[in-house]
Amino acid sequence: MTKDGETQRSVRVRFAPSPTGSLHIGGARTAYFNWLFARQSQGVFVLRIDDTDQRRSTEASVQQILESFRWLGIDWDEGPNVGGPYGPYRQSQRTDIYKEELQRLVAQDKAYPCFCSPEQLAAEREEAQRLGVVHRYSGRCRHLSVTEREARLARGERPVYRLRVPEQGVTTVHDLIRGDVEFRNDGLDDFIIWKADETPTYHFASCVDDARMRITHIIRADEHLSNTPRHVLLFEALGYGMPQFAHVPMILAPDRSKLSKRHGATSVEEYRDQGILPEALVNYLLLLGFSPGDDQEVLTRDQAVQIFDLYRVTKHAAIYDVKKLEWMNAQYVRSMPTDVLLDRIWPDLAARGWVRVDMTRESLAWLRWVAAAVQVRGLSLAHVVDSLAPYLDGVARYDEKGKKKHFTSAVADRLEVAASALESVEPFIAPVVERCYRDLIQRLGVKGGELIHPTRLALTGQTVGPGLFEVMAMLGKSACQERLRAAAALIRAEAPQA
Repeated sequence: MTKDGETQRSVRVRFAPSPTGSLHIGGARTAYFNWLFARQSQGVFVLRIDDTDQRRSTEASVQQILESFRWLGIDWDEGPNVGGPYGPYRQSQRTDIYKEELQRLVAQDKAYPCFCSPEQLAAEREEAQRLGVVHRYSGRCRHLSVTEREARLARGERPVYRLRVPEQGVTTVHDLIRGDVEFRNDGLDDFIIWKADETPTYHFASCVDDARMRITHIIRADEHLSNTPRHVLLFEALGYGMPQFAHVPMILAPDRSKLSKRHGATSVEEYRDQGILPEALVNYLLLLGFSPGDDQEVLTRDQAVQIFDLYRVTKHAAIYDVKKLEWMNAQYVRSMPTDVLLDRIWPDLAARGWVRVDMTRESLAWLRWVAAAVQVRGLSLAHVVDSLAPYLDGVARYDEKGKKKHFTSAVADRLEVAASALESVEPFIAPVVERCYRDLIQRLGVKGGELIHPTRLALTGQTVGPGLFEVMAMLGKSACQERLRAAAALIRAEAPQA
C-alpha cells in the first residue's frame, strides 16, 4: 500500500546514467536510494544507459559506471549484461522505439513538425529579452495546415518536432518528498522532443523508456524538478500510466556551494583508490538526505533496506562532510575480521613486494598478528597498508616533528643502552620486554616517556601506533637492536658540531 492507502503496482525503479564520465557521488547516492526502495519493496531495479549523446558518450565510461556499481555492491535486476523483458537497455539501441512513439504522437496531433530557422528563433529570444519577459516559443508552426507541412517535408526540409503544451492552466507534479508542486503552463512552451538530426531529445527518450519499461517510481535529484512538468505532459501525451516522482535533495559542499574536486574526491573510483570501503561509502550515502533516527549511523546494508523510507527523505540540501565519511570508514576498517582485511589489501602488499604466494604458515601468522595490531587505528585500507610499512619494509624515514621533539643529543646514549639491555630478554615477548624497559627507565633515572617515545620513533619512524612493547615483540630482538642503534648513529651524525 502507498502512504495514502491505495493499492500499489509492483515497484519498478531505474537509474539512468549518461556515460560521459565517471559515476560521481551524487549519482551514486541517487542510485542507492533507488536500489534501497526496490529491495525494500521486493521490486525491480533497472539500470539503463542514457547514451543518446553519441558525441560525448564512450564505452570506457559505460564500463567504469558498471564497475563502480559492482564495487559498491549495487546489483541490477534488468540492464546491461543482465537483460530483461523491456530491453535493449541502452538508448542508442532504441531509436526505432522512439520513432514509433513520435509517429504515434504526430498522428494523434499531439506533436507537430517545426520548420523555424535558427535565425527566426534567435529573433524571438531577442524580442523577449527586449520586452523583459521569459522567452517562450511563439507557436509559429503550431497551426500549419497538414497540406503545408507535407509540402515542406516533401521539399526536403528537416524539421524538429515539438509537443503541444496547453496554453492555459497548470501542470502539477505530485512529489513524494516535496508534495504537490505547480507549474503554470504559460511558462512552458511547445518544447522540442525530436531534433533535426533525427534523434530524440533527452526528455522524450527518457519518458518513452520510463513508459515502455513500466517504471512506477522516478527517484532522482531535485535539480531535475524543473524538467518534471514537461515529463508529466509527455507521459499524459503518450497515454501510459503516470509514474510517481520523488526528488531527493542535492549534495552541497560545507560552504553550501556546488560540490567539486576541491572539496575532496567526487567519483566512486577516487574513493575506492583512496582506500574507502564500499560498505562505508554506501552507509555514508544513506545519510546524505535521510536520517535513520535513534542516533544510529553505522548500519549494515540489510538494516538500511529495512529502515529506508522515501517519505522521510529531507527536502533541504544534504551537506557533504569528508570528515564524517573518514570517521565512518574507520569504523568499518576497525570492525572487519582481520582475515577479510588482509584479503582486501593483499594486492597492494604484493605490489610492494611485501608478501609472496609461497609464504610459510609462520610468516602468515606473524603478518596476521601485525595487521590486527595496526588495524585498531586504521582509517582506510590505504592507511593500514602504509601503517604496515615499518614492519614489512623497515624504516625509510622518521616523522619530522617527532625527530625534533624526541631525537635529542641525550637520547642517542639511551637508545644504545636499550639495545644492549634487550640482549638478555628471553623470551622476547611483550610482558618480558616491558619489564626490561621499566627496569632500564628506573636505572637511567628518566621519565618513562623520555625513553619510550624515542624508542617508538626509532623502531617505526612514527610517533603513534600499537603499544610499544607489542611492537617490539612483533619486530623481534635483532630488528629492535639494529633499529635502535641506527637511530642513535643518526642522532649523533646530525648533532651540531662543537
